[in-house]
Amino acid sequence: MDHNDVAVEGLCDLAQDMIPNTRFSPSHKTVVAGGIRPSITRRDTLITDYLAMLREEIRLVAEQVPQALSVGDVHFGGGSPTIMPSADFLSLMELLRGRFALERGATIAIEVDPRTFTTDMAEALERTGVNRASVGVQSFDPVVQKAINRIQSEAQVMTAVENLRLYGVRRINFDLMFGLPNQTVQSCLESAMFAIAMRPDRLAVFGYSHVPSFRKNQRLIDTAALPDIAARAEQASAMADTLVAAGYLQIGLDHFALSDDELAIAQRAGRLRRNSLGYSAETCPTVIGLSASAIGRCGDGYVQNDLTQSCYNRHIASGRLAISRGYRLTTEDRVRAAIIEQLMCYLEADISTISTAQGFDQTHLVSSAKQLEILAEDGIVEFDNGLVRVRHERRSALRHVAAAFDAYLGRQPI
Repeated sequence: MDHNDVAVEGLCDLAQDMIPNTRFSPSHKTVVAGGIRPSITRRDTLITDYLAMLREEIRLVAEQVPQALSVGDVHFGGGSPTIMPSADFLSLMELLRGRFALERGATIAIEVDPRTFTTDMAEALERTGVNRASVGVQSFDPVVQKAINRIQSEAQVMTAVENLRLYGVRRINFDLMFGLPNQTVQSCLESAMFAIAMRPDRLAVFGYSHVPSFRKNQRLIDTAALPDIAARAEQASAMADTLVAAGYLQIGLDHFALSDDELAIAQRAGRLRRNSLGYSAETCPTVIGLSASAIGRCGDGYVQNDLTQSCYNRHIASGRLAISRGYRLTTEDRVRAAIIEQLMCYLEADISTISTAQGFDQTHLVSSAKQLEILAEDGIVEFDNGLVRVRHERRSALRHVAAAFDAYLGRQPI
């Protein structure tokens, strides 16, 4: 059956008033919960205030959701959710279970910062049924860690992993990065090997994106210490080769999973999907997100909460949903989204089949075809009879191929 997601990571919210006549499927739903961001975790009172607004939003959102709508997944993310007191986490999960119909066996996932992860929180995770954790690592290199102001030892990460497993969280993800300041191919390889030794079920290997105009904390990073494009590509390739040699299967663009992990099983079965939360083993037609800047999916389109915490707080405190904008998908949007998802999951997409299924004339994708011709000339894709296939050795260019079908890339936000 289809799954729907609810995320508290500062990701999403639903809006029948922003997208008129939205209908919610009474099948499964994912609750994406979480989102304790580092910028608001400096004082206990700020965490308390944040959680008070979050609890109120959960109440407001739950009133808009049909009682028959069950929840298949819960995701806590958006920063460092495990920094909250364990008693608050227990209370928050109790509220979610009381307001939403969490199905038996639901995936309940949480992001973990090993620097602040305590035994008390590990016990709370076990009591609330958390069964997957994503551990933020980035790099094990002390030089790189100092450059990004994230100092954490291999021992801290190992202790966090051991505590998670001890308290019943068996499915563990690691987040690694390449392209960080002062990072080298050798340090990337060593980080990958350290991670492999702890045997997480899956790893996400992301490229660092330096956007100091958007992320103020990045202004402290010395741009001269950042690897160039060629070095980034070499680092990514070296990490991928190391993980694959250790028995991990490459999933889509940037994920790696053991053969018995849900993503690997879904890929073999042709069920692998990708949404705003990343790769998924299930379809998620509805995503309900909670907290500031949250982006939600309501079947007919997308909605987003106010971007700033202060505006979000004002709406919630006034008893209103914090939605600031919404967008209803057109048929062309759905076709393009399906093509992009297939490319991101399987490195190929049958444009003709996807267009026909949506009753869409594929000749309207003329601009995409022109860009594909350029990519084909560069040896990145093969394009024949409506089938687009990305060469496996050029997988790193997958985003560029997907971008060829993005009609909104470069446009100003609505």
